[in-house]
Amino acid sequence: MLPSHTPSPAPDATVIRTGRRGATVGLPCSVLLIAMGAVGVFGAVVIATGNQKGQSTPGGYAGLVFMLALGVLGVFLFIANWANRKSRILVDSTGLWLDGGRLRNVIPWQSLAGVGLYWSKLGQRQKLYSLELFPTGPIDRDDPVLWTLVRDEEPLHPGLPRLHYRVPFPSGCQQQVVAAVQQYAPHIWLGESERAQGHIGRPDVKGHKERTRGRTQ
Repeated sequence: MLPSHTPSPAPDATVIRTGRRGATVGLPCSVLLIAMGAVGVFGAVVIATGNQKGQSTPGGYAGLVFMLALGVLGVFLFIANWANRKSRILVDSTGLWLDGGRLRNVIPWQSLAGVGLYWSKLGQRQKLYSLELFPTGPIDRDDPVLWTLVRDEEPLHPGLPRLHYRVPFPSGCQQQVVAAVQQYAPHIWLGESERAQGHIGRPDVKGHKERTRGRTQ
């Protein structure tokens, strides 16, 4: 919930435009995948109408199916990147704000026992980063803004809760995010830690739906 005394981030809050950075890379890649899918659709139409020259091979069919799959993937990525293009992280003396453009919520510093940085390798040269926020008490696993960030796993240090928030962000934002947290909450900064590949994980969509359904019945 938004605290009543601070309905919005401070005017001088540090703003990290995570959606814009992600869209800068994601949208062109998704358009390329969609274009490859369009080529696959064209090839499928040519085969279906019998206008192709020569005899089609199983390998050719497999290639068309693969390109069609890439096109579908590109559509989903385009929709996701476009929807998240306005997403921001804002950091001020109150806490860490998550702003998706339409909805916004804050994780106050005073509600946290620690904040750390996780990173894992993606291939040979790339890295994935996330900010880990460990609360001092219970959290709402189905908060409209924050539920996709909740993770249940072994904590960074003994004594910290398993249930915590994981906030992924683009690698180009690392220094800005760390500097902002250290500026406003140096007393709970836990440092950086390398994790296994794919550490970002996925939201508990199934559990979220089941709990939400249970409350409405």
